[in-house]
Amino acid sequence: MSSAAPARLTSSLCRRAISTSTTTTLFSAPATTQLQSRRTFQSLSSTSTTFSPAQAPRRPAASTRSRPPCSSRRSAAVAVVPAMHRPLSTTSARRAAEDEEAFDPQTIERESDEVDVCIVGGGPAGLAAAIRLKQLANEAGNDEFRVLLLEKAGELGAHILSGAVIQPTAVEELLPDWLAEDNENRFTSATPAGGDKMRFLTKGMALPVPAPPQMHNKGNYILSLNEFTKWLGERAEEVGVEVYPGFAASEVLYKSDGSVKGVATNDMGIARSGKPKDTFERGMEFHARVTLFGEGCHGSLSKQVIKKFDLRSDSQPQTYGLGVKEVWEVQPEKFKKGEIVHSMGYPLPYDTYGGGWMYHFGDNLVSVGLVTALDYPNPWLSPYGEFQKLKQHPLYRDVLEGGKCISYGARAIIEGGFQSIPKVAFPGGALIGDSAGFVNVPKIKGSHNAMKSGMLAAEAAWDALRGSEDTGSLFLYAYEDALRKSSIWTELKEVRNMRPSFHSPLGIYGGMLYSGLEAFLLKGRVPWTLRHKVQDHAATKPADQCPRIEYPKPDGKLTFDILTSVSRTGTNHEEDQPVHLQVKDWDKHTAETWPAFKGLENRFCPAGVYEYVDDASKPEGVRFQINAQNCIHCKTCDIKAPNQDINWQVPQGGEGPKYYMT
Repeated sequence: MSSAAPARLTSSLCRRAISTSTTTTLFSAPATTQLQSRRTFQSLSSTSTTFSPAQAPRRPAASTRSRPPCSSRRSAAVAVVPAMHRPLSTTSARRAAEDEEAFDPQTIERESDEVDVCIVGGGPAGLAAAIRLKQLANEAGNDEFRVLLLEKAGELGAHILSGAVIQPTAVEELLPDWLAEDNENRFTSATPAGGDKMRFLTKGMALPVPAPPQMHNKGNYILSLNEFTKWLGERAEEVGVEVYPGFAASEVLYKSDGSVKGVATNDMGIARSGKPKDTFERGMEFHARVTLFGEGCHGSLSKQVIKKFDLRSDSQPQTYGLGVKEVWEVQPEKFKKGEIVHSMGYPLPYDTYGGGWMYHFGDNLVSVGLVTALDYPNPWLSPYGEFQKLKQHPLYRDVLEGGKCISYGARAIIEGGFQSIPKVAFPGGALIGDSAGFVNVPKIKGSHNAMKSGMLAAEAAWDALRGSEDTGSLFLYAYEDALRKSSIWTELKEVRNMRPSFHSPLGIYGGMLYSGLEAFLLKGRVPWTLRHKVQDHAATKPADQCPRIEYPKPDGKLTFDILTSVSRTGTNHEEDQPVHLQVKDWDKHTAETWPAFKGLENRFCPAGVYEYVDDASKPEGVRFQINAQNCIHCKTCDIKAPNQDINWQVPQGGEGPKYYMT
């Protein structure tokens, strides 16, 4: 491979960052002799973009680190890139852009680069895979082995959200000194888990119930997964991973034989009308012998390869929950460092699976949230509204009252478990982390399994690439085998019947009884495997068959309206771009969805993206509206839409939430 490849790649990415910026001071700056971090470009460009049509307040962009996003070896090869506006890459492209009616981005050739392994997604799974690959390459003295990681968020960790109590087994295997006092680069924000509490809630009471063994947290740590992911990214850069946040992979590339060739990033500078703006820049292609998809829950490319290669042919459909979370700074006298509280029951109805949490970590910080299973039947239910009700329960209110909410976020999570794991390998690539689905629902943890899966895939990829002299497609059989022999397989198989047991006619009560039996006695050693009844979207009943739920008006102190919460996410999308929440025919969607479900989308979205606005000119009396700039990338719409006609795709790279301490 040419030694100039990294320089060509970095130069192109830098040009693209400059061309998509909307800050005029950036364009007038003198030419620089050293590539600045892609995060810096994103931070500058995001400061001048409108937040939402409601003009909700947003947190100012945080200052960015000055270190470059790649290893020093790569930085040394960077060519000088003038800080000037370069909208199109070729003369023919400029002519095409001038003739807007005839413009077709696909007529413009994309720049490309070849790497050994391309990883899509900068979460725990993707970063663990990247670090492990470079560890193996460095140990073998192969400095030219290229591992490139693409992350759609403007900076690593910005789209990451979890409870989070982590089991440290995977990170201790990957980076044994991650907490060592003599390691100057150790992770410094891990709070050792203290006492565990499990409560069953009624409207006014909190009844103690025994926590299953899987929920005991001795030896675990409470932390911000957002901060932990940033730290992992720094470790990846140190070992030589080429990390590029702010670039969203939007297309899977295939070879003529049907195997995965790599991915392409999305085009930038396309107007909402689909026509090019003067900031247009064609996406880039990344070709790799192995492409690992670690996009997290319900990733836009992962769902495509699952369908193309029929990876669910031997597994059940995936099921999901929606986690809605806030981080509070509480009064010191109410803070109990390391305390972990879980709850079930109120406010969710008996036929809806889910539960709340409250974790004390850091300095007077409390992570509080509610997970609502997305197979809930009542279309009047709002997971966001249920979370606001949860905070008013005395168990939660007594801790939060007098404190300050400093962060908010929401994310779909995997709940299918063992029986919903698809095949993970396919020609040219593999699924890792929650792209495949390794969350242990009874344990309420998944990061350790996500990281371990990334490490297993990395080791299989390294062995396959090292032992292959030709340039043909690879199939990671060893990854499939290693997964089945791993702790991931063992622990998920043991708890496989707990989550589907809540589908019984007794609802949450029957599920709790059966799960207790499994947790304390059976421990998965039964000859049967319970099935998930239906896919989440198909579980929704018509509105006229369900009781209407009215949610109290927020008080602005403990409970909040949805736009106030969205303002705490730092989410940011340029308004003049194609809507990334794809609905082919908005009027048809309204005609098929509104009469039966009466605005289900209004209520399942935790960010106020979807609305039905009164409009007497429409046959149904309402007009469907998508406020895409409010989107916090939770993916709920793609999962819960009754007719499966909403397709979540990546927006322009670097956009979306900018989470803090989540």
